[in-house]
Order: sequence, then C-alpha cells, then structure tokens
Amino acid sequence: MRILFMGTPEFAAQALTAIAEAFPNEVAAVVTRQDTPKNRGHAMTPPPVKVTALERGIPVLQPANLKEENFRASLESIAPDIIVVAAYGRILPPYVLNAPKYGCINIHASLLPKYRGAAPIQRAILAGEKEIGVTIMKMEEGLDTGDMFERGSFPLDGTENFAEVHDRLAALGAGLVVETMKKIFGGTAHAEKQDDSLATYAAKIEKADRLLDFHAPAAVLHNKIRAFSPAPGAEAALPSGNVKITASRPLSEPADGEPGTISLLSAKGDGILCVNCGEGKLLISKLIPEGKKEMSAGDFIRGRRIAPSDRFH
Repeated sequence: MRILFMGTPEFAAQALTAIAEAFPNEVAAVVTRQDTPKNRGHAMTPPPVKVTALERGIPVLQPANLKEENFRASLESIAPDIIVVAAYGRILPPYVLNAPKYGCINIHASLLPKYRGAAPIQRAILAGEKEIGVTIMKMEEGLDTGDMFERGSFPLDGTENFAEVHDRLAALGAGLVVETMKKIFGGTAHAEKQDDSLATYAAKIEKADRLLDFHAPAAVLHNKIRAFSPAPGAEAALPSGNVKITASRPLSEPADGEPGTISLLSAKGDGILCVNCGEGKLLISKLIPEGKKEMSAGDFIRGRRIAPSDRFH
C-alpha cells in the first residue's frame, strides 16, 4: 500500500507519526507547506510535519502550489493508493482528489457537519461548546462536505484553552485515522452522509476576533480568552499599553461599575484582578504585556502596569 500524507502543523505531525507506526514503510511521501521565516532572526523554519517525515526517512515535497506541473508529475510517480490530509491549509484540485484508488481522507477537527472550514477548534471554544471532536471524512470538491467514516469526541468543562483542546484532538484524530485506514484497506469501512441542514462554518480567525470588548458578558470574554490561549492571545488596551489576556474565570456576581472598570485589585501572591463586564465580572489570572512574557496578575500589578482607576478598552 502506498500512502501519501499531506499536512503542516503539529496536529498533522501526530497523525503522520501514528500512520507511519501503524503502516511501516508504506508512507511513500509527505507533502507540506514551504519553510517560513520565524522569530527575530527570521531563520527559515520547517513545518512540524517536515521535521517528523525527515526523522523517519520519508521523502518530503514542498510545492508552492498544487497546480505546479512538477508536482503533478511527482504525484503520478508516487501513484498513491490513498491520500491522507490533516490541516494542510490548501484546497486540493480535482486531479489530486481523483488520483488514489481509495480516494482522499481528511482529519477534520470538529464534529461535522458543524464547524466546516479553517478554524473549527477556535470557533467551537468561542461558541462555548460543551463537546468537541474529530471527524475522519472522505474528501470531495466541497468545503468539508464529504461523507464521514469515523467521529470521536470528548466533553469540555469550560476551563480548557486552545492548546489543551488542540493536543487532545490531535491524539484522538491520530488514532481514528489509523482505525479508518485499516477498515478502508480491509473493505469494511462505512461512510455516512452529512446532514447539510445542520452545517455551520468556522471562518478563518482575523485580528478583530481577538479583541476584547468588556461590554460583552463575562462568559463570552472568558471563551474568547480560552480560544486564543496561549497564542496569539486575546487583546485589550490599558493606559499603560496593550495586553494579551491568557487565563481568566467568569464570575456570576453582578458588575458594580461600568464595563472595563476594575472591581477589585490586589497585588498579594498571584494577585486579584477583577474587571466589570456587560454582564458579570471577569477574574483575570494571567496576562502578557507588550514586549514581555506571560505573567500572573500579581506580577502585573506589582510592576505598576495597572491602577484601580484604569479601565480596559
């Protein structure tokens, strides 16, 4: 069996590892995005999937786009029996979708048909979902509209941040895709059509999505902070400069001041930084000031970056 894997971030790297271990010497090649400059030195950094593939001696292709003639030739040379896709970040053209005998399957980080699109994990957390999961689906030309092979899920209690949810979903998806592939190769796989009437769209995250408006309820702000923690962070402004808030807890007690004003401030220990919201209060426990590393509310207050009269905007 010849397997072609397509993916880019750590989510995909975990799936590649699971597939390579379950099907030794059968991953013929890996397709990933190009290396990108990162950090202050702008050193060219390979995608996590490339690192994993090279560690295992798997050939890596990094086409600028899938319409390149040399990539088409490479695909024909590889002649994959199946293509597995995980967070590759590009639409597959028809000639790729139609190339393998067993088709293309995708590891999508949502319980389809909900949260089709680019940012399913963040959008699910933003919406305050109580359950989240992964779907292994057959790919077609529509956006995440293909038939579903397997689904797996776990509950959310409202405290988990993006990184924690991401890591659990990556592990879940890696196991499910291997299970699905074994069924496909064994002729026992069954695919179920999606109910399009239940579909929702998980649009790409924009900077405006990360801005905190304290006129919103505390629970809504808390979910926004969870969705973008630890990075890139949910942003707010103070007189001392912009901050990213990375950990919080919503309080049900009624606000005792205008939205964004400070209800309670204490520098003792880890600190207490409680802010009035449009509904309820938000207890902020960790922040990242401009140009600094993440710190506790106590360290933030002791650094004199906030005063009782200040207001979040």
